[in-house]
Amino acid sequence: MNSRMTTASPISRALAALGHDVRLSIYRLLVKAGTEGLSIGDVIEHLDIAPSTLAHHLSTLVDAGLVTQEKQGRTVINRVDYDVMHSTVDFLTAECCSGVTLSKTCKVA
Repeated sequence: MNSRMTTASPISRALAALGHDVRLSIYRLLVKAGTEGLSIGDVIEHLDIAPSTLAHHLSTLVDAGLVTQEKQGRTVINRVDYDVMHSTVDFLTAECCSGVTLSKTCKVA
């Protein structure tokens, strides 16, 4: 059995991508922006982050399926993929407060 953690499922990739403060800030800003999205310049202006740093973190969010990018002329518009966002939240809350029953399968000799 491979004990190394993998990020093969879409949910685990999404959660791993959001596990960095800068990416989480970018993502939350794009969520606030709504379906219109924001250009790279707008994100840089709002978060005061270097273009190379933004490119690196946006790439991770895009690879995880959380953000889509659309080229409009010379401008790249970044948008949250709300279906992926809702799927991730649904996964996390699917069994909320449903209770847990522990079964004792261990016998002490």
